[in-house]
Amino acid sequence: MSGRFISFEGIDGAGKTTHIAALQDWLHARGHEVVLTREPGGSPLAEQLRELVLHQPMDAMSEALLIFAARRDHLSSCIEPALARGAMVLCDRFTDATFAYQGAGRGFSLDILRQLEEWVQQGRQPDLTLWFDLPPAMAAARRAAVREPDRFERQDDAFFDKVREGYAQRMSAAPGRFVRLDATVPPAEVWSQIERALAQRPWW
Repeated sequence: MSGRFISFEGIDGAGKTTHIAALQDWLHARGHEVVLTREPGGSPLAEQLRELVLHQPMDAMSEALLIFAARRDHLSSCIEPALARGAMVLCDRFTDATFAYQGAGRGFSLDILRQLEEWVQQGRQPDLTLWFDLPPAMAAARRAAVREPDRFERQDDAFFDKVREGYAQRMSAAPGRFVRLDATVPPAEVWSQIERALAQRPWW
């Protein structure tokens, strides 16, 4: 049986890291092989490209091309083989993030992003996308409490307002795949929302 692909989306500080680990444990307890990965990154080559994207200044086109190059290697060397052997793939961000950050946030051409998405992914999308949604100011306060920001996290709230709207647009285009989670509430309540989403899918 082929596996399932679940992506975790949202701006940093929304609680993705906590809950991706919780879902990994939940799936392990039900006997599933779980592959935990991330984007940009997830393969040796993609991790090298991630460092460039996060820390080197570049224009929006270069950024988008590097992200999709990393995604192609990630898909071919990690995600597709894992799904083929029946594993559950949990990915911290996937293409929705590119449309939210590079598209909505930076104003890069959505038409070019759609073309790259078609070429690189060849129809592959997550089976389920959990969008951790919360106001940018709250996310920024959470981030500031735990680490120094990277090149993306140093953007102002206006940028992240656009990113949030980008996620909302992606959800509108694929409502059957997306589940919006209210990430302003305590972690236990967020997890309850995830459990309700999982209960609606007979994969376990």
